[in-house]
Amino acid sequence: MRETGGTLPRQGRFLTFEGGEGAGKSTQISRLKERLNAAGIEAVVTREPGGSPTAETIRELLLSGKVKPLGAEIEAVMFAAARADHVDETIRPALNAGRWVLCDRFADSTRVYQGEAGVDPAFLDRLEAVAVGGYRPDMTILIDVSPEVGLSRVAARSGADGSPVNPDRFETDTKEVHMRRRQLFLDLAAAEPARFVVVDGSAAADKVADDIWQAVCARFPLDLGHAGPAAPDPARDRIGG
Repeated sequence: MRETGGTLPRQGRFLTFEGGEGAGKSTQISRLKERLNAAGIEAVVTREPGGSPTAETIRELLLSGKVKPLGAEIEAVMFAAARADHVDETIRPALNAGRWVLCDRFADSTRVYQGEAGVDPAFLDRLEAVAVGGYRPDMTILIDVSPEVGLSRVAARSGADGSPVNPDRFETDTKEVHMRRRQLFLDLAAAEPARFVVVDGSAAADKVADDIWQAVCARFPLDLGHAGPAAPDPARDRIGG
């Protein structure tokens, strides 16, 4: 039986990245992983929905839009199912092995996306309690960008072969929906200042990476008190999501 509450003993650190579409989460997770590795800390990069074989299968269904006709509550249940498997198969083993986990989205995204769609917060609370099994983030980095900035980045994305990338089910929602989601993320951050750090994601990628690194070092001084900021690399100054 999965444990569903409390703070479980573990050695690693669990950091989640949140934000709207095109915020630059994947770019900044990659940057942070490089800096942690340079500081002698092994980090595992993962994502939601997904992060384990079963959860990746569920991801394909969710992002394709095939589940949307079933309603926001069913979407929330499927996100929770993917999250439960992700925690069991990827997050918990990594943390218990002493690794840091850097996760692109976690339970806060369900609160925002399905909450904005009208799902009862109490229902989302119950799903989260079962899905996370007591594994909650030590720190959440909210990369905040306006919908205009984020969606322009989404539109500019291209695949490995240079061809345009089709937007997923959530990226195609209206600007008004994206605006409400942004505010809900900011509301969560204001309600839990001990866990959240809000970073301006509209700045250049190197500046965002530096801001995140400083915040992480400040939050975990015993782990990273010896580590200084990595030298910026102008060649990597890009914007991603």
